[in-house]
Amino acid sequence: MVIASRALKLQQGGKESEIAIRVFAPRKAKDAWSCQYEIDWPEGTQRTESWGIDSVQSLLVALQMIGSDIYTSSYHKSGNLMFEGLRRGYGFPVPKSLEDRLEGDDALYSA
Repeated sequence: MVIASRALKLQQGGKESEIAIRVFAPRKAKDAWSCQYEIDWPEGTQRTESWGIDSVQSLLVALQMIGSDIYTSSYHKSGNLMFEGLRRGYGFPVPKSLEDRLEGDDALYSA
């Protein structure tokens, strides 16, 4: 079940396309929890899951992984990917090791 979604915009070749992101409800496995997410990149849908000791940790890790996927993508590096405007950030957290890449509101409000 999708519990959260966001649509980014990508400007390429004079056209704007949508990059949909979907986060699914965490699920309990044997001794851990997993949280799946999808990103609809132009070349295809990326499906990934994160793991944690409880549902909160698996969800937080999934959100950080989404932020990492976005900030390390060629689409971000091109400068043509946006949420609320170019270079304003995407509204996803990243691990400490990537905080130097944050832009706009993401950099302003990172913890």
